Amino acid sequence: MNKKIVYLLLGTVVLASVHLAGAQQQPKVIRLGFLAATSASAEKSRIEAFRQGMRELGYVEDKNIVIEWRFAEGKLDRLRDLAAELVLLTVDVIVTAGPNSTRAAKEATTTIPIVMGLDIDPVGSGIVASLARPGGNITGLSSLQPEISGKRLELLKEVVPKLSRVAVFGISTQPGNAQALKQIELAAGAFGVKLQYLDVLSPKDIESAFRSASKGRVDAVLLLASPVYISHRKQLADLAVKSRLPAIYNRPEYVEDGGLMAYTPNVDDMFRRAAKYVDKILKGTKPVDLPVEQPMKFELVINLKAAKQIGLTIPPNVLSRADKVIK
Repeated sequence: MNKKIVYLLLGTVVLASVHLAGAQQQPKVIRLGFLAATSASAEKSRIEAFRQGMRELGYVEDKNIVIEWRFAEGKLDRLRDLAAELVLLTVDVIVTAGPNSTRAAKEATTTIPIVMGLDIDPVGSGIVASLARPGGNITGLSSLQPEISGKRLELLKEVVPKLSRVAVFGISTQPGNAQALKQIELAAGAFGVKLQYLDVLSPKDIESAFRSASKGRVDAVLLLASPVYISHRKQLADLAVKSRLPAIYNRPEYVEDGGLMAYTPNVDDMFRRAAKYVDKILKGTKPVDLPVEQPMKFELVINLKAAKQIGLTIPPNVLSRADKVIK
């Protein structure tokens, strides 16, 4: 009887050891936070690009990784609370989809690593110390938006040879827009173009901005970055056509919804690359040791239907440079 008890106890110990070993071998489930100032639909292609990048690195959602998605739906005052939620969840890394969400995440934590999928001008706006040595807990990708804003004005000059006055729609509080405006002013001086800056702070200001632009007898419109605008891109594109004003945008989604043209970094490529930052951090590299990268690909998107609606002919030399043409 004593032997039976001993064997039973030994068997129990063995089974418990096997169960414990199996439990110890279970891979840790990584928890990421994804924070955006806009909506899931507005970020659809970027989200899929990031997911693809993670899959290529061996991360499978709901298997070895969970992503906590947080979207402010264009309501910037919600970002601080959403960032705080991610911190309370003790996510391993926070990925941000734009400058406003990066700032909210930075205010929420100094310890959880933050990867910028896109930021307009992280050095100029004080998010990182420098591209080579970002410092702190933030790294990722910079979109070079201020630098290419002057290029957008140059493209407008090419499609509207007699361009003399341009309305610049922006939000004065948007991080990076002050630096972008400086580049536009430099280009405007070189081309002999006068600028009319219109501070479009909310959706209700969009129509009045176009009325002001028309009264100012502008020849075209240049749109700066804003999470407020992207949710109303169809309205912006329609009003530009109605006002018969050539307009250039900072995201291809505007052109897909009826806008004339966009010149922008290939942001989907940037979000795929953001996955590599996440992978390196999860494997032990500190954000401070990962330099901020800049865009490697740019794209020019042109909508010929919109051009026809406003009676504009796109010069062949510009059309030939387009990465995508919507007819």
